[in-house]
Amino acid sequence: MPAPITRQRPFVIKIGGSLAASALLPRWLRALDKISGQPIVVPGGGPFADAVRAAQMDMGFDDLTAHRMALLAMEQYGLVLAAMAPRPAMAATPAAIRRAWRVSQIPIWAPSHMLAAAPVPASWDATSDTLAAWLAHELGATKLLLVKSTDLPSSAAPTLAELSASGVVDRLFAGFAGTSGAEIFIAGPSALDGAEALFAKGMVPGTRILL
Repeated sequence: MPAPITRQRPFVIKIGGSLAASALLPRWLRALDKISGQPIVVPGGGPFADAVRAAQMDMGFDDLTAHRMALLAMEQYGLVLAAMAPRPAMAATPAAIRRAWRVSQIPIWAPSHMLAAAPVPASWDATSDTLAAWLAHELGATKLLLVKSTDLPSSAAPTLAELSASGVVDRLFAGFAGTSGAEIFIAGPSALDGAEALFAKGMVPGTRILL
């Protein structure tokens, strides 16, 4: 049974960068439009982060520089999502996020401002999954949904440790998710067909992940 969304508390949805060239992306964005309350979208890095990885390999700059560039890559992907989503608002600060909610917009997080002094390692071990968990903690979110381009294995409910070991989430995600206070869900393509109806009912599609 999908878990209900707590309407009075933030709900963080991370849209994977691997969906950037997928026909599933606009369908997920239309489904998110059915959410009431306080949703916020965290963009992945997608091809923009891939370009940073390639540039670091070619040019040899340090991980802190790569981290800062990867945050800007997330913002680039966020601008693409904002161009496609029904009622978006790019938001870089908690105040901007709250303003978007007050006028029934869905904020799309631009992370570089809030993460400038945040205790998140400047490492490729911390992807947008971990940053979404950090944001869930900062906003007091009750739910965190990671939207992925592939489905989880159809086995028993996986733990975060298992998902980290298999590369479904990054190596640091389990620690940040565990302190976020949010319930964690992962949804792949198979969850999309019913996602719009579930969001409209205040429910979360996908698989709930054990901490």
